[in-house]
Amino acid sequence: MTALAPILEAFFTDRLMTQQGVSPHTIASYRDTFKLLLGYLHSRTGTLPSDLDLTDLDAVMVGDFLQYLEAVRGNAISSRNTRLAAIHSLFRYASLQAPEHANMISRVLAIQTNS
Repeated sequence: MTALAPILEAFFTDRLMTQQGVSPHTIASYRDTFKLLLGYLHSRTGTLPSDLDLTDLDAVMVGDFLQYLEAVRGNAISSRNTRLAAIHSLFRYASLQAPEHANMISRVLAIQTNS
């Protein structure tokens, strides 16, 4: 099993639902973000989502995904920034779960919102 699957599952069940008690709308929005991101990664790499590792979500790939949202899907900057907020939230959680990837995680967290 890769590091991504248990981190992503615990992010939803432990962090969002149990610790933070976020609304069902937030959970749905975050779910949709990661559904889009995993689908994008699959289309780019051919790797099934179940085989993706945390390191497959590096800053370059996340940046490419955000560009894809704007250029191909026609998302507004506000939608792009909402997706980035979900990704940042996951990576803040992952920094505690996978400290061995701190350098890569910090690069993803450094991606700025657009205005």
